[in-house]
Amino acid sequence: MTKQEVKDERSSKEIDPEIKKKQRQRAAELLSQAGMEAVSTADVVVTNPTHFAVALKYEKGTDSAPVVVSKGYDMVARRIKAIAIEYEVPMVENKSLARTLYALGDIGKAIPVELYQVVAQLLADVYQKHSYYFHRLKARRLLAKKPSSVSYG
Repeated sequence: MTKQEVKDERSSKEIDPEIKKKQRQRAAELLSQAGMEAVSTADVVVTNPTHFAVALKYEKGTDSAPVVVSKGYDMVARRIKAIAIEYEVPMVENKSLARTLYALGDIGKAIPVELYQVVAQLLADVYQKHSYYFHRLKARRLLAKKPSSVSYG
């Protein structure tokens, strides 16, 4: 048997495709967890009710376009939604937009240009319906940007 045949046989016997899928999903979750704290300061979480969740943030004057701060599938999506509920981040169910943002959006980067109009309309609706949340969010963002000063007077 050649070295390659041994390698192929070993990988096919030892690791079931379903296990490989779960391993890849878990690795993706771990990578995505770095963005979980950003969900608390997101403007909106766009969901496909069960499988996808994408958190977006837009700071006028700072961001040139809405930014994907976190995204997830299945377990990660459930975690994003749980954090959104905990911090009262508005959630909008839009299956096609959630799937598209998940597929095309990169964490920490602006949304794709082709989604600007759809996301702008969504954000306008959310800002109008949840104005109280955005007043609190603005204050939280300002506090997060200020360095904490300690006085030992």
